[in-house]
Amino acid sequence: MAGVKVQEMPQTAMIGAGGRRFHVVRWHQGAGAERHRPLLLLNGIGMNIELLAPLARSLPEREVIGIDMPGIGASPDPILPYTMPSMALTVATLLDRLGVEAVDILGISWGGALAQQFAFQHRARTGRIVLAATAAGATMVPGNPAMLAHLSDPREYTVERTLRRNLASIYNGGGSGKVSLNAAKAPSPLGFSYQMMAFAGWSSLQFLSLLDMPVMIMADEEDQLVPPSNAHLLHNAIPGSRIEMFHGGGHLFMLSQRDRFIEKVRPFLDEDIHRD
Repeated sequence: MAGVKVQEMPQTAMIGAGGRRFHVVRWHQGAGAERHRPLLLLNGIGMNIELLAPLARSLPEREVIGIDMPGIGASPDPILPYTMPSMALTVATLLDRLGVEAVDILGISWGGALAQQFAFQHRARTGRIVLAATAAGATMVPGNPAMLAHLSDPREYTVERTLRRNLASIYNGGGSGKVSLNAAKAPSPLGFSYQMMAFAGWSSLQFLSLLDMPVMIMADEEDQLVPPSNAHLLHNAIPGSRIEMFHGGGHLFMLSQRDRFIEKVRPFLDEDIHRD
C-alpha cells in the first residue's frame, strides 16, 4: 500500500498463539502489499525456518513469513502434543496476531502436510498453494527404509555435531546439487518427536477433492525420502492442480535447484496479478 515502508532486514519476533510461543520471521515486510498476498513458508520436520532464507530472499517483491514449529529452531518446546488440525488453527491465530488476513502458502515436506490442512480449514484465508516434496500423510508411499530409520530416531537430530551430517544425508538424498546447511539448528527431542507424532496419525485423502484454490505440486524424481509417486497421488486427487517435476535435486530440490524452483513458483503465485 502507498506509504508502507519495506523492511530490508528480516524481522523476528516471539508471538503467542494457542497457548504456545512461536519464533516468527518476516522478510520484506510491507513489500508488494497492493499486489501480493504474503507468502507463508511452512518447513520440513526438524528444520528451523532460517534454512529457507535463500528462498525468501529470492522473492523480494513480496512479504514472506516463516514460523518455527514448537521445539524447532527458536520456538520453545511444546508442553503438550498437537495434531495437524490444531496446529492449522494455531497458525490462523498467529496470522491474526500479525494482522494478516490471507496468505499464499509454500509448504515443504512436513510443512506441505500442514499447508493442506490449513487450506482445508481456512479456505477463505488461503490464496495459492505450492506443495513441495510432500505427501498426503500416513497413507504415503514410503521412502528409502534406511533414511526413514534415521528419521525415526530424534537422537540423530538433537545433537549439534551429528545434525548437519544427517540432514545432508537424508534431506538431500538423491540429489546431486549442494545444499548449505550452515543455518541448521538442532531441534529439541520433544519438538522433533511431537512433529513426527502429528504427521503419523494424519491423512488428507478425505478432503483433497474439496480443495478448490490453485495448487501447484512440485517433486523431484530422485527424492529418496518422499518418493515422487506421492506427488502424482496429490495431483490426481486435487481438482485442477498442476504438477512440476525436478530431476537430481533430492528431497531439498527447492534449495539445491533454487533458481529453477523460483522460476516455476514466481509466475504461479503471480497469475492473479497477470489475469487482472
